[in-house]
Amino acid sequence: MAVMATEAPQRASDEARPAPSPQRRTRRRRRPIQWAGYIFLLPWFLGMLFTIVPFGASLYLGFTDYDLLTPPSWVGLENFIELFRDPRVGQSLIVTFTYTLVSVPLSLIAALGVALALNRGLRGLPLYRAVYYLPSLLGGSVAIVMLWRQIFGTRGIVNTFLGWFGIDGPAWVSDPSTALSVLIILNVWTFGAPMVIFLASLRQVPTMYYEAAAVDGATRWRQFRSITLPLISPIIFFNLVLATIGTLQTFTQGYVLSNGSGGPAGSTLFYNLNLYIEGFSRFNMGYASAMAWLLLVIIAAFTAVNFIAQKYWVYYEN
Repeated sequence: MAVMATEAPQRASDEARPAPSPQRRTRRRRRPIQWAGYIFLLPWFLGMLFTIVPFGASLYLGFTDYDLLTPPSWVGLENFIELFRDPRVGQSLIVTFTYTLVSVPLSLIAALGVALALNRGLRGLPLYRAVYYLPSLLGGSVAIVMLWRQIFGTRGIVNTFLGWFGIDGPAWVSDPSTALSVLIILNVWTFGAPMVIFLASLRQVPTMYYEAAAVDGATRWRQFRSITLPLISPIIFFNLVLATIGTLQTFTQGYVLSNGSGGPAGSTLFYNLNLYIEGFSRFNMGYASAMAWLLLVIIAAFTAVNFIAQKYWVYYEN
């Protein structure tokens, strides 16, 4: 009854409202097209062409035998079946998964630790933030990888330092058991980007929670575990997804450190590096296209697992 009572005045108001004049209806029909919006969208449409066309071409080439010199010939699923028989694909997947599963957690822990230290109100915070952020801009560059190669060389800084204590350091870069570790350390060193995001999220945690916990006698560790971690867990999840996708596509570090071979003994043969060798050294473009699509599936699977698992540990206030 109450609903009917409120609808009746509204209906009467609508009936009492004068009908729009014919001129007004004509203006509504002849509303000019907002060309400015389409002009601003034009770069996006052009960019999509440069994405969709290669996307479709690589999918087609994945079902062909193509060497860049002769027209592609259709081979069906042969390239995709060969992926599961190729030992180099298996080796490159082991290297890439090891690199991802070790370096991503370590880099996030390092980034969060430095962000917590900087969040304590240090003087000169912008300077420290810039200093720690700089490696993330340079870490993937060829120059830094070359520098890293010199630092961990047989007569590099690390072995010189170990020599002061009477320790003979290994040939870090040329030893298959340590070459990947050098690249993992390099990736952990580039924690600047997630550190800046963590620092911004820590600034958003309300201080009243810490004050209430301190009154109740909670220790710093308890406050971190029960207040800080839950409230920044969406940011941890965000950084985890981005870092996982990025490390699964690692190429430059392995290429420069091994001179493009993935050595020693395949210890730095990343999946993307193997894909490059197949496509641009052996000219197996059809097989390389199939490898690219397998990488897409792997990245999608890792991302899906992260999104499924996040509902068990990520806390959203709303």
